[in-house]
Amino acid sequence: QVQLVESGGGLVQPGGRLRLSCTASGSIFSIYTMGWYRQAPGKQRELVAAISSSGSMDYARSVKGRFIISRDNAKNTVYLQMNSLKPEDTAVYYCMLNQPGRDYWGQGTQVTVSS
Repeated sequence: QVQLVESGGGLVQPGGRLRLSCTASGSIFSIYTMGWYRQAPGKQRELVAAISSSGSMDYARSVKGRFIISRDNAKNTVYLQMNSLKPEDTAVYYCMLNQPGRDYWGQGTQVTVSS
């Protein structure tokens, strides 16, 4: 089993920044992908950004150039630096870890962008 613990959400004004963190523990293989998804009210969960164990990154078009994903393999931790936040970034953000054969999810952290 794998456990994911997220932190860093909150309320921020448009144009502001937040940094999300997610630390994994448990039965973690050496090769895995970590990422962030988000789900706004009434919408489907969508990929925000993901990073493989080799460092390959993927971003949603809507956040490219504003968000930066990174990871610390020694700490089994993934970060999401969110800059120039917009009201449409408001959502519950979920951490995800993918190992061969299974996805694991965090409990979610609320990000609200509002003046």
